[in-house]
Amino acid sequence: MTIAPHDARRGGSHVYRAMRDVVQSMGDTDTVPGRFEITKRGIVHDMMAPIGPHELTALHLRKRLEKVMPEEVVAHTGEPDVEDEYEGIMRRPDVMVIAWTDMEVPGSFDPRTLIAAIEVVSKSNPENDWVGKTGDYPLMGVPVYAIFDPRTGTGAVFTDIHSTPEGPRYAVRKDFVYGEDVTIGEWTISTNGLPLYRSDSVTETGPSRT
Repeated sequence: MTIAPHDARRGGSHVYRAMRDVVQSMGDTDTVPGRFEITKRGIVHDMMAPIGPHELTALHLRKRLEKVMPEEVVAHTGEPDVEDEYEGIMRRPDVMVIAWTDMEVPGSFDPRTLIAAIEVVSKSNPENDWVGKTGDYPLMGVPVYAIFDPRTGTGAVFTDIHSTPEGPRYAVRKDFVYGEDVTIGEWTISTNGLPLYRSDSVTETGPSRT
């Protein structure tokens, strides 16, 4: 859900700084569940469940990626945010593929140091991942954006940023279904057995393929 307008075109404005203060203050309290991010359209509040298919998917992806990546690259989950002050965007991917050395910075990560951003689609606000972030991440210079959707057992990997009249956009989209192998950056992992959402909150697992 977008809960605040975003009229600032560049992050140095007082509008963006005021929104960032609001988001950071929300993050310092446990009274409001979910995650707050700043997009080109405003402040987005994503009501994510703390456990279940969403977090389990992120954990599976982190562990599978780190099995095939070199030691100097990690699949990081958690803080800090990824921030482009010039564009006025602050996001926090569910999984960030990044080199150890690029994590050794004060404050937020530079989005242009990410090798890939990975999102697990939220049951409460899927448009944030499928629409909002497919526009924001190329604008921030994130070279690879992968989406995993536990609602449908499908996903997509977006690559090859190019210029358009609306700004930078991904030129290539490769769709996949759970059970297929998927390549993120230079590394290929299995999607066998990733959990799915169910209306009764019982976790299912996606299809497996051999």
